Amino acid sequence: MRKPVIAIDGYSSTGKSSISKVIAERLGLVHMDTGALYRGITYFALQHCLNESGEIDLPLLFSKLKEVHLEFSELENELVLLLNGKDVSKEIRSNEVSSQVSLIACQKEVRDFLMETQRSIAAKGGVIMDGRDIGTVVLPNADYKFFLTASIEERTKRRFLELQGLGMPSEEHEVRHNLITRDKIDSERSVAPLKQADDAILIDNSNLSKQETIDLILSFIKDF
Repeated sequence: MRKPVIAIDGYSSTGKSSISKVIAERLGLVHMDTGALYRGITYFALQHCLNESGEIDLPLLFSKLKEVHLEFSELENELVLLLNGKDVSKEIRSNEVSSQVSLIACQKEVRDFLMETQRSIAAKGGVIMDGRDIGTVVLPNADYKFFLTASIEERTKRRFLELQGLGMPSEEHEVRHNLITRDKIDSERSVAPLKQADDAILIDNSNLSKQETIDLILSFIKDF
Protein backbone atom coordinates (compact mmCIF):
# COMPACT_ATOMS: atom_id res chain seq x y z
CA MET A 1 0.00 0.00 0.00
CA ARG A 2 1.30 3.45 -0.94
CA LYS A 3 1.97 5.61 2.09
CA PRO A 4 0.27 9.03 2.15
CA VAL A 5 1.68 12.43 1.28
CA ILE A 6 0.88 15.03 3.95
CA ALA A 7 1.23 18.81 3.59
CA ILE A 8 1.40 21.04 6.65
CA ASP A 9 1.44 24.80 6.04
CA GLY A 10 1.14 27.69 8.43
CA TYR A 11 2.66 30.69 10.12
CA SER A 12 6.11 30.89 11.69
CA SER A 13 6.47 29.35 15.16
CA THR A 14 3.29 27.31 15.05
CA GLY A 15 5.36 24.17 15.46
CA LYS A 16 5.05 22.94 11.87
CA SER A 17 8.48 21.33 11.68
CA SER A 18 8.66 19.72 15.12
CA ILE A 19 5.09 18.45 14.81
CA SER A 20 5.73 17.08 11.32
CA LYS A 21 8.83 15.32 12.56
CA VAL A 22 6.91 13.49 15.30
CA ILE A 23 4.12 12.51 12.92
CA ALA A 24 6.70 11.23 10.43
CA GLU A 25 8.24 9.04 13.11
CA ARG A 26 4.81 7.82 14.25
CA LEU A 27 3.65 6.88 10.74
CA GLY A 28 6.97 5.84 9.24
CA LEU A 29 7.15 8.73 6.79
CA VAL A 30 10.01 10.87 5.51
CA HIS A 31 9.91 14.41 6.91
CA MET A 32 11.14 17.28 4.76
CA ASP A 33 11.50 20.64 6.52
CA THR A 34 11.20 23.01 3.57
CA GLY A 35 11.68 26.02 5.80
CA ALA A 36 15.12 24.72 6.67
CA LEU A 37 15.95 24.52 2.97
CA TYR A 38 15.12 28.20 2.46
CA ARG A 39 17.03 29.08 5.60
CA GLY A 40 19.99 27.12 4.24
CA ILE A 41 20.03 29.20 1.06
CA THR A 42 19.63 32.38 3.13
CA TYR A 43 22.62 31.39 5.27
CA PHE A 44 24.63 30.70 2.09
CA ALA A 45 23.67 34.13 0.75
CA LEU A 46 24.75 35.86 3.95
CA GLN A 47 28.10 34.08 3.79
CA HIS A 48 28.85 34.47 0.09
CA CYS A 49 26.55 36.98 -1.61
CA LEU A 50 26.71 40.33 0.20
CA ASN A 51 27.28 43.61 -1.62
CA GLU A 52 29.44 46.50 -0.40
CA SER A 53 26.56 47.73 1.78
CA GLY A 54 26.28 44.39 3.56
CA GLU A 55 23.00 43.51 1.85
CA ILE A 56 22.24 40.31 -0.04
CA ASP A 57 23.02 40.68 -3.74
CA LEU A 58 20.17 38.69 -5.28
CA PRO A 59 21.54 38.44 -8.85
CA LEU A 60 24.82 37.16 -7.39
CA LEU A 61 22.95 34.60 -5.31
CA PHE A 62 20.99 33.39 -8.36
CA SER A 63 24.24 32.93 -10.26
CA LYS A 64 25.67 30.87 -7.39
CA LEU A 65 22.68 28.57 -6.79
CA LYS A 66 24.42 25.86 -8.79
CA GLU A 67 27.08 25.85 -6.06
CA VAL A 68 24.49 25.09 -3.34
CA HIS A 69 23.94 21.49 -2.29
CA LEU A 70 21.43 20.94 0.51
CA GLU A 71 20.56 17.60 2.05
CA PHE A 72 19.16 16.17 5.25
CA SER A 73 21.26 13.63 7.10
CA GLU A 74 20.86 11.72 10.35
CA LEU A 75 23.47 12.68 12.94
CA GLU A 76 23.33 11.19 16.43
CA ASN A 77 19.66 10.27 15.93
CA GLU A 78 18.81 13.80 14.78
CA LEU A 79 17.97 14.87 11.22
CA VAL A 80 20.27 17.80 10.43
CA LEU A 81 20.62 20.08 7.41
CA LEU A 82 23.89 19.91 5.55
CA LEU A 83 24.98 22.80 3.35
CA ASN A 84 27.72 21.60 1.03
CA GLY A 85 28.52 18.88 3.53
CA LYS A 86 28.54 21.08 6.66
CA ASP A 87 25.94 20.83 9.44
CA VAL A 88 24.29 24.27 9.61
CA SER A 89 21.23 23.29 11.67
CA LYS A 90 22.04 25.78 14.43
CA GLU A 91 23.28 28.61 12.21
CA ILE A 92 20.09 28.72 10.13
CA ARG A 93 18.00 29.49 13.24
CA SER A 94 19.83 32.76 14.00
CA ASN A 95 18.00 36.10 14.06
CA GLU A 96 20.13 37.24 11.12
CA VAL A 97 18.85 34.38 8.95
CA SER A 98 15.28 34.79 10.27
CA SER A 99 15.25 38.45 9.29
CA GLN A 100 16.30 37.67 5.69
CA VAL A 101 14.65 34.34 4.87
CA SER A 102 11.34 35.84 3.71
CA LEU A 103 13.22 37.94 1.15
CA ILE A 104 14.94 34.81 -0.17
CA ALA A 105 11.81 32.66 -0.09
CA CYS A 106 9.82 35.05 -2.29
CA GLN A 107 12.36 34.84 -5.13
CA LYS A 108 11.09 32.79 -8.06
CA GLU A 109 14.62 31.63 -8.91
CA VAL A 110 15.08 30.17 -5.43
CA ARG A 111 11.64 28.54 -5.33
CA ASP A 112 12.18 26.95 -8.75
CA PHE A 113 15.57 25.70 -7.61
CA LEU A 114 14.02 23.84 -4.67
CA MET A 115 10.74 22.76 -6.30
CA GLU A 116 12.11 19.86 -8.32
CA THR A 117 13.84 18.33 -5.30
CA GLN A 118 10.72 18.52 -3.17
CA ARG A 119 8.36 17.08 -5.78
CA SER A 120 10.66 14.22 -6.80
CA ILE A 121 10.85 12.99 -3.22
CA ALA A 122 7.10 13.33 -2.66
CA ALA A 123 6.24 11.47 -5.87
CA LYS A 124 7.23 8.20 -4.20
CA GLY A 125 4.71 8.72 -1.38
CA GLY A 126 5.36 8.37 2.33
CA VAL A 127 6.32 12.02 2.84
CA ILE A 128 5.23 14.75 5.23
CA MET A 129 6.32 18.21 4.15
CA ASP A 130 5.85 21.50 5.97
CA GLY A 131 6.18 25.06 4.78
CA ARG A 132 4.03 27.93 3.56
CA ASP A 133 2.87 26.87 0.12
CA ILE A 134 3.09 23.09 0.22
CA GLY A 135 -0.63 22.42 -0.11
CA THR A 136 -1.24 25.24 -2.58
CA VAL A 137 1.80 25.09 -4.88
CA VAL A 138 4.39 22.40 -4.15
CA LEU A 139 2.07 19.44 -3.49
CA PRO A 140 -1.44 20.49 -4.54
CA ASN A 141 -2.48 16.82 -4.79
CA ALA A 142 -1.32 15.82 -1.30
CA ASP A 143 -3.51 13.20 0.37
CA TYR A 144 -3.88 15.31 3.53
CA LYS A 145 -3.46 19.04 4.01
CA PHE A 146 -3.34 21.01 7.26
CA PHE A 147 -2.87 24.72 7.99
CA LEU A 148 -1.55 25.76 11.41
CA THR A 149 -2.05 29.14 13.02
CA ALA A 150 -1.68 30.64 16.51
CA SER A 151 -1.82 34.06 18.15
CA ILE A 152 1.16 36.38 17.74
CA GLU A 153 1.61 36.39 21.54
CA GLU A 154 1.91 32.61 21.69
CA ARG A 155 4.17 32.41 18.67
CA THR A 156 6.46 35.10 20.08
CA LYS A 157 6.81 33.15 23.32
CA ARG A 158 7.59 29.92 21.48
CA ARG A 159 10.17 31.51 19.20
CA PHE A 160 11.83 33.36 22.10
CA LEU A 161 12.13 30.13 24.10
CA GLU A 162 13.50 28.31 21.05
CA LEU A 163 16.26 30.90 20.63
CA GLN A 164 17.09 30.74 24.32
CA GLY A 165 17.35 26.97 24.06
CA LEU A 166 19.80 27.37 21.18
CA GLY A 167 21.89 29.76 23.27
CA MET A 168 21.16 32.68 20.96
CA PRO A 169 20.69 36.06 22.69
CA SER A 170 17.49 37.86 21.69
CA GLU A 171 14.91 40.35 22.93
CA GLU A 172 11.24 39.37 23.05
CA HIS A 173 10.10 42.58 21.35
CA GLU A 174 12.59 41.93 18.56
CA VAL A 175 11.25 38.40 18.09
CA ARG A 176 7.66 39.70 17.93
CA HIS A 177 8.57 42.36 15.38
CA ASN A 178 10.39 39.78 13.25
CA LEU A 179 7.36 37.46 13.26
CA ILE A 180 4.93 40.24 12.32
CA THR A 181 7.22 41.36 9.49
CA ARG A 182 7.58 37.81 8.20
CA ASP A 183 3.81 37.26 8.33
CA LYS A 184 3.28 40.34 6.17
CA ILE A 185 5.98 39.47 3.65
CA ASP A 186 4.97 35.81 3.40
CA SER A 187 1.27 36.60 2.99
CA GLU A 188 1.65 39.45 0.51
CA ARG A 189 4.44 38.15 -1.72
CA SER A 190 3.50 37.73 -5.39
CA VAL A 191 5.15 34.32 -5.71
CA ALA A 192 3.45 31.46 -3.82
CA PRO A 193 2.11 33.50 -0.88
CA LEU A 194 1.33 31.96 2.49
CA LYS A 195 -2.34 30.99 2.48
CA GLN A 196 -4.59 28.13 3.47
CA ALA A 197 -5.43 25.70 0.67
CA ASP A 198 -9.16 25.44 0.03
CA ASP A 199 -9.14 21.78 1.06
CA ALA A 200 -6.79 22.14 4.05
CA ILE A 201 -7.91 21.54 7.63
CA LEU A 202 -7.38 24.67 9.76
CA ILE A 203 -5.89 24.14 13.23
CA ASP A 204 -5.42 27.02 15.68
CA ASN A 205 -3.02 25.70 18.31
CA SER A 206 -2.76 28.88 20.41
CA ASN A 207 -4.13 26.94 23.36
CA LEU A 208 -3.01 23.47 22.35
CA SER A 209 0.17 21.76 23.43
CA LYS A 210 2.46 20.19 20.88
CA GLN A 211 1.13 16.73 21.75
CA GLU A 212 -2.49 17.87 21.54
CA THR A 213 -1.84 19.32 18.09
CA ILE A 214 -0.21 16.08 16.97
CA ASP A 215 -3.11 13.99 18.27
CA LEU A 216 -5.61 16.25 16.51
CA ILE A 217 -3.82 15.95 13.17
CA LEU A 218 -3.51 12.18 13.51
CA SER A 219 -7.26 11.94 14.19
CA PHE A 220 -7.91 13.12 10.61
CA ILE A 221 -5.56 10.60 8.99
CA LYS A 222 -7.60 7.49 8.26
CA ASP A 223 -6.92 4.03 6.90
CA PHE A 224 -3.23 4.07 7.62
